[in-house]
Amino acid sequence: MSLLSLACSHSFSPFSQRFSGNRNWVFPRNRSHVKSATSPEDVSSSSAPTNFLSVLCPLLNLFSGGDPSRERNYTLEVATSSLSTLARLPWGSRSLSEGLYNQEMVNSDSLMRLQLFEFEACPFCRRVREAITELDLSVEVYPCPKGSVRHREMVRKFGGKEQFPFLIDPNTGISMYESGDIVNYLFQQYGKGKNPSLGLLESTLITGWMPTILRAGRGMKLWEKARINPPPKKLELFSYENNSYARIVREALCELELPYILHNVGEGSSRTRLLLDASGSKEVPYLIDPNTGTQFGDYKKILSYLFQMYSAPTVTV
Repeated sequence: MSLLSLACSHSFSPFSQRFSGNRNWVFPRNRSHVKSATSPEDVSSSSAPTNFLSVLCPLLNLFSGGDPSRERNYTLEVATSSLSTLARLPWGSRSLSEGLYNQEMVNSDSLMRLQLFEFEACPFCRRVREAITELDLSVEVYPCPKGSVRHREMVRKFGGKEQFPFLIDPNTGISMYESGDIVNYLFQQYGKGKNPSLGLLESTLITGWMPTILRAGRGMKLWEKARINPPPKKLELFSYENNSYARIVREALCELELPYILHNVGEGSSRTRLLLDASGSKEVPYLIDPNTGTQFGDYKKILSYLFQMYSAPTVTV
């Protein structure tokens, strides 16, 4: 078991049965589903924002550099990601919780991780990830790129519609759509009474689309050569939302539809010591793959590793 698994021992998935210590099946408890009025988020049904994304996606692909597994122009990659970071300042860069409440969460065996279904290029999903960074939360991320073969079906099955972001909180039995509702819920439940900044809630319509456009839709579509089946164990990523290099890695995880545990380590995070213990540095991104025992922090090496390790095997005739 990795250091991170010991520190954050509960990894819970509502989509598969679990064994208890005596090898009996344990089923997830019943959940309440919070319904909200429709807002301009990514929905499978006909809506203006969905149609906008449908038009935007192929246009962005013309400038995205093609196959994400190929050698990239890293100067351009970092430049566009850095501009995306500037567009989203000050959201998603630091913890606002002062580490006190969430230090208990890091050490607690009674709390289970929240589960977030999203895709990297979605501006409304980005709003939720920014809130999660600011609240210093560690969550399970289930990427749902367009063309998803697993996770979008899960959202349809357990939420009733294909809309993102979609949050499940196994600690309270709550599941919900709508980024604004999710952000308010997270601050109410895990923010020590703090209210989300008005800027965080309103910023999506102003600058929220900028990273999607600047990054040419990276993290929007499933890579055609991605493996169909996920690895047995979730990968673990130290990151924070508005880090230029971590963004590039999260895009790749989304395009490969790889579920992972996201350890947020924004400025002031109580989880920084875990990163230091694991890597000896505060730099992100830092990836741990418990399936192979691989762990490293250079984003270029991480990209190369992910696309080599988790591409579908070549079929020879």
